[in-house]
Amino acid sequence: MRTQRLIAPAAAAVALGAAAALVSPQAAGAAAASPVGFGAGTTGGGSATAVTVSTLDAFKAAVAGGSAKVVKVNGLISLSGQVDIGSNTTVLGVGSSSGFTGGGLRLKKVANVVIRNLNISKAVKTDAITVQGSTKVWIDHNSLSSDRDHGKDHYDGLVDITHASDYVTVSWNTFKDHYKGSLVGHSDNNASEDTGHLRVTYHHNWFDNVNSRIPSLRFGTGHFYDNYVVGAETAVHSRMGAQMLVENNVFRDTQVAVTTSRDSDVDGYANLRGNDLGGAATEVSRTGTFTSPPYGYTAEPASTVVASVTAGAGAGRI
Repeated sequence: MRTQRLIAPAAAAVALGAAAALVSPQAAGAAAASPVGFGAGTTGGGSATAVTVSTLDAFKAAVAGGSAKVVKVNGLISLSGQVDIGSNTTVLGVGSSSGFTGGGLRLKKVANVVIRNLNISKAVKTDAITVQGSTKVWIDHNSLSSDRDHGKDHYDGLVDITHASDYVTVSWNTFKDHYKGSLVGHSDNNASEDTGHLRVTYHHNWFDNVNSRIPSLRFGTGHFYDNYVVGAETAVHSRMGAQMLVENNVFRDTQVAVTTSRDSDVDGYANLRGNDLGGAATEVSRTGTFTSPPYGYTAEPASTVVASVTAGAGAGRI
């Protein structure tokens, strides 16, 4: 058998490697002015004068092009499909209930984009947020959801990052009531484009009743720390040679917390430390070499993650 299946008690999991983490707790919500992780340095529209929009046509016009811009979305806008976001853009929801329903946002071959404080729900046959061939992206404090009343393909992903996208941070978001959470690398056959790219950090996100892909990562390098996962079948999946560091997360009511092994593809690599598995299994056949991210960060211990994430993640918290 080429995989090892382990079920570890929470206390043992927390103890494992806890000393290796930087364990000074962060304030709940951590409404930072700039991202931590691989997306560090992303500024979006920076200090450009903000434009507030409340209709779909106004939003499409405001986010087009590559000039520096800050676009505030006031209210809930219905859309079908996706709206393309230009480079050097910040999209920011107003208050706690602004955003989009029925469709989502696409970042295609752009750079330096910030998406914050939005509610995006029920994006039918598409992703809530798609990142394709783009670099320097920060997706922060959004509430992303659908429902599980339909089949798993009625909606697509909540945040999918593909086609050699790079330097992305996904932080303080809620992912709720969905089948396929976050796919990084769209195909087993895309090694030539994706290898050396797809560097993504996930921290302080709350995955609640999301079945799988938390995240699923091909070819790239992922750092998954201080996240709270509830009700997953298969959470973190490292595949096709991907390197992942899975650190100080909490898993509850989850069947498999981390896997590098599925029959249909090549295994990835995963290093685990400081996690509270809550009785979830792990299937880790290869541990890999990614143990020290190339950026500064502060990982709080798993013992405080639930309180921080439930208090601080999602729209309306910044």
